[in-house]
Amino acid sequence: MRLRKGLESRIPIGIATFVASLCGAGASFAQGAKHGIISPTIAWNETWHDVLVDLFVIGGIFGVVAIYLLIKYRAKSPDAVGDGPKLNFDKALAWALVPAALFMADDFLLSAKGWSLWNIQRTVPKDALEVNVKASQWAFEFDYGNGVVDGDLIVPVGKPIVLRMTATDVIHSFGLSEYRLKEDLLPGRITHMWFYPDKPLSTHVTCTEFCGDAHAQMNSAVKAVPQAEYDAWLKSKAKKTSSLPQKSSL
Repeated sequence: MRLRKGLESRIPIGIATFVASLCGAGASFAQGAKHGIISPTIAWNETWHDVLVDLFVIGGIFGVVAIYLLIKYRAKSPDAVGDGPKLNFDKALAWALVPAALFMADDFLLSAKGWSLWNIQRTVPKDALEVNVKASQWAFEFDYGNGVVDGDLIVPVGKPIVLRMTATDVIHSFGLSEYRLKEDLLPGRITHMWFYPDKPLSTHVTCTEFCGDAHAQMNSAVKAVPQAEYDAWLKSKAKKTSSLPQKSSL
């Protein structure tokens, strides 16, 4: 009875702790928000950090307990035979349910973090700058509108960017490793992803789905530049486009 009362008194505490942990998951994402935008990159980094901490803490506890048990209950002679303690129903139930509850709470916490991350990745901010992406063997093409098309992805800092993507031939995969994002491009279908460049950065995007002979060479530069620099670049590209001879409609 004493054991049951002890377990009953700890259940509300465990539930409260678990709920607080879930609230903390959302709060940690909110702390990484800039200008009211929760970056998928920051959310991914925080989630991965929590997963690593979880693995190392649980792994460390199991490792210490395993070493302790190996030393304490090691055989003193070749003929030694162990004898396990006898457990009554309450103790057997406690040893089964308490560890299971702890592991389930931990799994639910990580699952909640994962779903929160997924929702962030799929919820595009309303004021996002849209760029259309077309993948072909073996290059990416970025359409900024008004006839501006380029082989590199140039975006302004401090502005959420949404990419509307499709492929012309086979399945490709748009891998922005620096921003912790990846999305497939499919023929006949439009997929999307968004990211938030919060600082000037030069990186690259690679195709992460094998798509043919030159798959390894399928990459493009990705540059996040200040707004003024982006505006000047876009204006220059638009001017060059308008100066090109127009194709005959005949």
